[in-house]
Amino acid sequence: MNCNHQYHHSLKNHQTNTISSLTLTMATHHLHKIQHTIFLLAAFLLQFSSLQVPSLAYDPQDIYFIKCGSNNDVTVDQSNNKVYIGESNHNYPKPNFSNSYTETNQSIVPSPLYQTVRIFRSESSYKFITIPNNTYMVRFHFFSFSSASNLYKAKFNISVSGFSLLQNFDAENTTNTVVIKEYFVKIIGNRFKIMFTPQNSSFAFVNAIELFMLPIHLIPDSIQRFNYSGSAGLSLSNYTGGLHSRALETIHRLNVGGEAVDRISDNLMREWLPDDSYITDPQNANSTYVGVTIKRNADDESDGPYSNKYTAPDVVYQTAKESKNGSIGLNISWSVPVEKNTDHFLRLHFCDIFNQQSLLTLFILNIYDQPVITVNDGADVSSAYYYDFVVRSDGSGLLKVSVVPNMTVAKPNAFLNGLELMKVIELSGSIPLYDSDSNSKKISLPVVVGSVVGGFVLVSVVVVLFIWICKYRKQKPVENYKWLPTRASAGGSSHGRLADNINLGLKISLRDLQLATENFNAKRVIGKGGFGNVYKGVLKNGMSVAVKRSEQESGQGFPEFEAEIMVLSKIRHRHLVSLIGYCDERYEMILVYEYMEKGTLRDSLYSTNLHSFLTWKQRLEICIGAARGLHYLHKGAAGGIIHRDVKSTNILLDENLVAKVADFGLSRTGPLDQHSYVSTGVKGTFGYLDPEYFQSQQLTEKSDVYSFGVVLLEVLCARPAIDPSLPRDQVNLAQWGIFCKDKGILEDIVDPSIKGQINPNSLRKFSETVDKCLQDDGCDRPSMGDVLWDLEYALQLQKGIIRREPHEDSSTNASGSIQLPNIRRLPSLSTMTEMDDMSIGMLNVESNSSADPVFSRLKIEDAR
Repeated sequence: MNCNHQYHHSLKNHQTNTISSLTLTMATHHLHKIQHTIFLLAAFLLQFSSLQVPSLAYDPQDIYFIKCGSNNDVTVDQSNNKVYIGESNHNYPKPNFSNSYTETNQSIVPSPLYQTVRIFRSESSYKFITIPNNTYMVRFHFFSFSSASNLYKAKFNISVSGFSLLQNFDAENTTNTVVIKEYFVKIIGNRFKIMFTPQNSSFAFVNAIELFMLPIHLIPDSIQRFNYSGSAGLSLSNYTGGLHSRALETIHRLNVGGEAVDRISDNLMREWLPDDSYITDPQNANSTYVGVTIKRNADDESDGPYSNKYTAPDVVYQTAKESKNGSIGLNISWSVPVEKNTDHFLRLHFCDIFNQQSLLTLFILNIYDQPVITVNDGADVSSAYYYDFVVRSDGSGLLKVSVVPNMTVAKPNAFLNGLELMKVIELSGSIPLYDSDSNSKKISLPVVVGSVVGGFVLVSVVVVLFIWICKYRKQKPVENYKWLPTRASAGGSSHGRLADNINLGLKISLRDLQLATENFNAKRVIGKGGFGNVYKGVLKNGMSVAVKRSEQESGQGFPEFEAEIMVLSKIRHRHLVSLIGYCDERYEMILVYEYMEKGTLRDSLYSTNLHSFLTWKQRLEICIGAARGLHYLHKGAAGGIIHRDVKSTNILLDENLVAKVADFGLSRTGPLDQHSYVSTGVKGTFGYLDPEYFQSQQLTEKSDVYSFGVVLLEVLCARPAIDPSLPRDQVNLAQWGIFCKDKGILEDIVDPSIKGQINPNSLRKFSETVDKCLQDDGCDRPSMGDVLWDLEYALQLQKGIIRREPHEDSSTNASGSIQLPNIRRLPSLSTMTEMDDMSIGMLNVESNSSADPVFSRLKIEDAR
C-alpha cells in the first residue's frame, strides 16, 4: 500500500479519475472499441446514483487519518509524508459532538500526533462515508498527557455498527506510553459510525483515529475452528457463519526471531513486536536473520496460503526461530496471553530461509500440544506462506503453539517466522448492525452536486463522441473488428465479462436460475465449497441440476469461473461431470451442472447410513470410473488438461454410483509429454498435493497421479487425507499409508467395514498401485492410463475372474499372470483417446458380461 495517505482520497475523486481515464482511453482506440465504451458509459450513468465504483486492484479508498481535537494537519513521518488531517477539514464528515471539547499539550509527547485530544462528556460519535461490504481497519490512539481534565481518569466504551469494540476501557495505563487499539470490521452499509460512551460520571477521549479499507482476501471468511477440550485434545469443525460476520481485535503480532517492526515498515502500518517474551524454551531455538529476497504471490487480491505484499513485511519472513542441534532438532514453543474460553483468529507465517538446497522440510505444528497439521515446506526456498485457524482458548488464559521437527527426515528442523493473534468479537444484540442513516435516502448537498456535475460530464462525453462517430462514419467505412470485452472483477451489466470465444449457447439467465432454486432458497443447499453454495434446482424443462453460485467473499473468483467454463465447454465424457450452463449477469458467477444424486465420494465413504454403504467392489468401480475421467483429461482432450485439485470431494456419484470428476476451476492446459511441465504457482488441497509440484512449482500430469493415489488410500481406509486428531505420525494419510505398506501392516488400517470382503490378491494389486502413485519423484509414477489398467486388474482379481497365487512376485506385470496363448499386454491405456462422451467398449465398466470388455479383448489372439 502506498504510505502517502492523503485524506483527500474520496469516492467522488475516484469517480472523476475513472471518467478521465476512460476519456483518454477512448481517444486512442478503434471505432468498435469506442462504441463499446460508450455503451459502458451509458450503463455506468444509469447506475451513477449508487456512487459505488468497484476497484480491480486493492486501492485503500476513503482513507481517514484524523488528528482529533485539532483543526491543523500534522505530518507524523517526513520520509513517508504521512499526514493526519485536522477535524476542521472541509471534506471531513462533521462529527456529532453534543458535549465535547479539546485540550492541547505543548510539553514533550511521543509524537506531534498526541499534542491534542478530543474529550467527550456525553455519548458522541464520528460518522464516515464508506464503501459497503468491505473489511476496514479501525485504529484508536490514546495518550494521557498532563492536562486539567486528568485524562488518565477516563473510563468509557467504544462501539460501531453491530459490535462493542472496547468495553470498560480504563485510561490509567496510557500515561507513560501510547496505547493503540486495532480492529478489523466488515462494514455493510455506506455509512459507518463510531460511538464513544463515557461510563457514569466519567468521560471519554481519543487522540487520533485511522479508518481505511483492507485488501479483499487479507482475512478469510471460510475457516476451520479448533476446540480444545483438555484430555480429549483438539476437535475440528467449520467456523459457523464465517469470520466476516464478526469483528477482530488485534492481541499479538510477533516478528519471531527478529526485532520490532515499526508501522512505517509495514504496508498496512501494523506494528510487529519481538517474540522473546513469549517463547517458553529459548534454549531450543536459534534466532536467525537471512537477507534473502522474499518470493511473494504477485496477485495482491488473492488469498492464501502464499503471502502477498500486504500479508506481512519482508523482514518478518527474513527472520525466524529455528530448532537447534541439526539432526536432533528440538521442539520450540510459544505461550501467549489470551482471553479465557474465547475464539481467537490465529495466523502463523512461514518462509524457509535456511534450506538453500531446496530439500523437502517436514515438521508438525501443534496447538495446545496437539498436532494440527504437518507443515510441508517443499515450496521454493524463500517463498512466503501462512496458515490460518480459529482456536478456542482454554481456561488457562494462555494459547500455546509449538513446532516439532519430524525425526524421520534426513535433517530434522522446524521453524516459525511470524505469529498474529486476534480476538474474535461476536455481534452485540444491543447495537444495531446498520446505522440509522446507512440506507437513508437523504443525500447531502455536496453528493447531489457531485452527482449532477459528474452526470453532466458523462452526458457531454457521450454526446461529443456520438457526433464524432457520425462524422467518422461519413469519412471512413467501419472495419469488422472482433471485440473482446475488458475483464473486470465484478460487472454490473447483464452482458457479462466472459470472452466471446466461450460457448454462449450455454448461457442461462439469472431469472431462470432464481426460479429453478426458489430464489436460492437455503433449504435447497446441497453442499458448500470454496467457490460458494451449491443448490439443487429444477429447470423449466424439468431437468434436475446442481447450481453452484459464487459468494462475494469466497476464496475463488473470475479466473476459476472462466477456467471451469472453458474446460467443460470443450470436453464431454461419461466420467466427467457435464456443464449444463452458466450465468454471468451483474455481479453473479453461477455454474450449472448435471445433478449427481449420491453426492461426493467423500460423503459416501464416511456415511453412517447403512443404505449408503459402499462395498469393496463398488469402491473399485468408482476408482476405475474416476481414473477414466482423469485419463481422458490427460490424453483425450485437445492439448491435454491437468486437473490440479483431485480429491474425494471432487469425485461425484450419480444414482447408479457412476463416478464423475468435477471442479475444474484450477485446471491448466499445456504440453504433457513425458519430459514437459507447466510452470505455475502452487494450487490444490493440502494432503493431496504433490510434494514435487509443491517444491518445484512445475506442474505435470503426474501431479494428478499423486493426488489420485491419496484418493485411493482414502477409499481403502475411509479416513481423511489430513486428520489432526490422530497421533502425530498418522496425521498425513499418504505418509502413514506408505509406512504401513512398507511394514507389511497395510491391512491394519483398512476400513473395518470392508476387511472381510477384499480378496488378498486384489488388495495386493491395489496397494501396489497406491505405492506407485505416491512415489516422491514424478518420473517414478505411472501414467493415469497405467493406473487405470492396474485398477481394472485389481477388480478382476476381486471378482475371481483371474487367479493370482499369493506366492507370485508382487512386481509381476499385470498381464504376465494371464496364461493365454499368443497374448501381448494391450498398449498402455495412456495412448488411447476416447472418442465421445460414452467410453469405448474397452473401457465400459458397467458391462453385464461375466468378464469386463478390457479383459475379454485379451482372448483375441494378437490383440491390439
